[in-house]
Order: sequence, then C-alpha cells, then structure tokens
Amino acid sequence: MGIIGTIVVGLIVGLIARALHPGRDSMGIIMTIILGIAGALLAKYVGQFLHLYTEGESAGWIASIIGAIVLLAIYGVIKRNRGTA
Repeated sequence: MGIIGTIVVGLIVGLIARALHPGRDSMGIIMTIILGIAGALLAKYVGQFLHLYTEGESAGWIASIIGAIVLLAIYGVIKRNRGTA
C-alpha cells in the first residue's frame, strides 16, 4: 500500500480511534483525520521497522488504531495543559 492508501487508512483509523477513545473531545473532523493519518503512518513505519508485521497484515490495522488512540491521548494532554496556562 502506498502513501495514498495509508492516508485513506488513516482517515478510517482516526474515526475509529475517536470513537474508541474515552471522554469528550472537542476537535473537529480535520484534526481527527490528521490524527488518524499520523497514527497510521507511525504504526506502519515503526511496526515494519521493528519487523513486528509486514505490509498488508491485519496487525497493521490494529497497530494503526492503537497509534491513533495514543496520539489522541497525547493531543488531549497537550491541549488541556495549554488551556490552563
């Protein structure tokens, strides 16, 4: 899967991660898409670099969702800390 495929997967993953992440998020759809793309790219390249899975395996989808949820949590912490300053 090329970069376009990864971006499409990122869109789907971002929406899934947002649905699975507990709590209320006030980010828009564009930020959700960016988050999903970043999570998918991160999971794709890190997972393949570490030889955890190869391209096209279902583990890549799972890793992408987990990566997007982690990025969503990090984004929430950063946003919350900036809101109190």
